Amino acid sequence: LHMGKTMKEDLTVVVKYIKQFYPPEFNVFSTYAELYHNYFASQAKKNAESRLEDKDIYLLLSWVHDIYPKDMRKDHVLAEELEKVKLGSLLPSSLSKELEKKYLDSEEATVKSSLSKCLDKEIQRWKEDKEPEKLNGHFQSELLAIIVIQSMYSSQQRAKDISAVVGEELSRRLWQELPAFLKSYKDAFEDFKEKSKKHRYYKPILIANINNCWNFRDYTEKHMTEKDDNKASILSTLGDIENSVFDVLLQQLFAQLKPIYKKFTENKWDSSNEIMNEIIKTTSKHISDFRTLKDPFYHAIVEKIHTRLVKEYIVRLLKRKVSLKSPAQQQNLAQQISKNAADLESFCTSNGSQATWLNSALPKLAEIIRLQDLGAIKIEVATLATSYPDIRKRHLEAFLYIKANLSRSELKSILGYLADSTASMVPETPLFSTINVS
Repeated sequence: LHMGKTMKEDLTVVVKYIKQFYPPEFNVFSTYAELYHNYFASQAKKNAESRLEDKDIYLLLSWVHDIYPKDMRKDHVLAEELEKVKLGSLLPSSLSKELEKKYLDSEEATVKSSLSKCLDKEIQRWKEDKEPEKLNGHFQSELLAIIVIQSMYSSQQRAKDISAVVGEELSRRLWQELPAFLKSYKDAFEDFKEKSKKHRYYKPILIANINNCWNFRDYTEKHMTEKDDNKASILSTLGDIENSVFDVLLQQLFAQLKPIYKKFTENKWDSSNEIMNEIIKTTSKHISDFRTLKDPFYHAIVEKIHTRLVKEYIVRLLKRKVSLKSPAQQQNLAQQISKNAADLESFCTSNGSQATWLNSALPKLAEIIRLQDLGAIKIEVATLATSYPDIRKRHLEAFLYIKANLSRSELKSILGYLADSTASMVPETPLFSTINVS
């Protein structure tokens, strides 16, 4: 710092006051600049070849790549004159590269150690008999993400301050480190999830950790390019954590709903409105707990619930438990299904489901039951297959069991029409393909 200040001040004096007393061909500024530079460079080289602590390496590299070429040589008083001198770097390229490698190795190891210690503290926090804190109504366990992201970001910024090349190399290394860290985080969290089911705050801790994933996901999306293989690895690990938590959170709800759904076929679809009300009431109790999830995850879990509610209803329709011969009976069942579908859609939408693609499934099935004209039924089947291209013959055949007044030839004609219309279509979102027909 003393040498840099002295060089800058002295050369400024040369430019302003001394240069004018010498003839131009003497190049007095060049003489002074080269002497100062050579001495500065010799001292920098001497320091670079000695045993330096990490902070000293960082400071020396900052002088070589940033302070010396930018703050001194680009000074508004000196820049024009120094441009003529072509002084070169403070350090030979080979020595500079050697220092850069030492710095990068050290910084990478420091960040890696910091992440490891941070994870250890987080694991201890899970084991404490404390409910996670709430921020804006959402459980949070954000200290881990904050420290990890801040540690990476500040390290990357410091490296960029040395030079763009050094910054890019450290960023590349740390982006390779993050997938490994998240894998360790996932393994530790899975261990807690399996072994701590009786923990007093088990579900709040799960929710806090899934909320934690959002910070990593957001940071990754903003700072990594699609071409980076590490990005896919990071998002995949986060997705695994999120889905495993969703499965645990929904396990109890789905177990409670199963016997309620069975009542549809056990009661031959009588009292279906009361059964649907019971389904909605049961689901509603669980959804209130999920509001402690951050909005993206809340919407995701509600969409999973919405999908499951529609799917389980379809499963009961495919059970071959009800066979109706008269159009009046079929009309009555179609009305019940339409009413149940409307109630289900209203409930899910009011609770934040954005899965609008599900809303036409049950009404279309109800319409197939209601219709009696063979041509009209085929058209409705075609529209159903367009909306849900993963529906297959086995699904439709099981469903059409309800329409007992169809002849074998009519049934075959309808099934053949479905096979033709779905042969080359691939579903974007699965519904029927997740349903097994017994």
